Amino acid sequence: MTLLPEGYRLRQGYSKDRALLVKFMNETYQELFPEQQNFSHLAETVKKYYSSQTPLWLIELSSDTQKISTPIGCLWMGTAVDQVTGERYAHIFLVYVAVAHRHQGIATALLDEAQNWAIQRNNHQIGLHVFLHNQPALNLYRRFGFEPQSLSMIKPLSNKSS
Repeated sequence: MTLLPEGYRLRQGYSKDRALLVKFMNETYQELFPEQQNFSHLAETVKKYYSSQTPLWLIELSSDTQKISTPIGCLWMGTAVDQVTGERYAHIFLVYVAVAHRHQGIATALLDEAQNWAIQRNNHQIGLHVFLHNQPALNLYRRFGFEPQSLSMIKPLSNKSS
């Protein structure tokens, strides 16, 4: 496992951390899609899918002087099904690190944790979804050994009546 920088610690998330997961998802999407204002659907996603079967890990910045830990990042995992083989595999739903704490190896440590979780479950692969315009994430995932398997394509439709 990649060691975290001094002052940071990894802990397992609990059900009480649901709001924090929603917060990190909102921050992720606001950063990636600043023109969009409403991400209320993310809370519904977390409400529906966050469970003991979809574990959460949090990265916290610890202050020895104040005995306070501030969450600055997370990893949310789950299971997906390979569309070709039908085999279940580990899937990363979210990797998030607050902007001020990036480029310190924290995301790498979270990806190591994801890989360890997948190996413990005897998964043969691990997957994730990344937006094509998120170049920093694409670079990180490629360095970690992820390769594209498929491409999701979208066509906007007009709702105009003919």
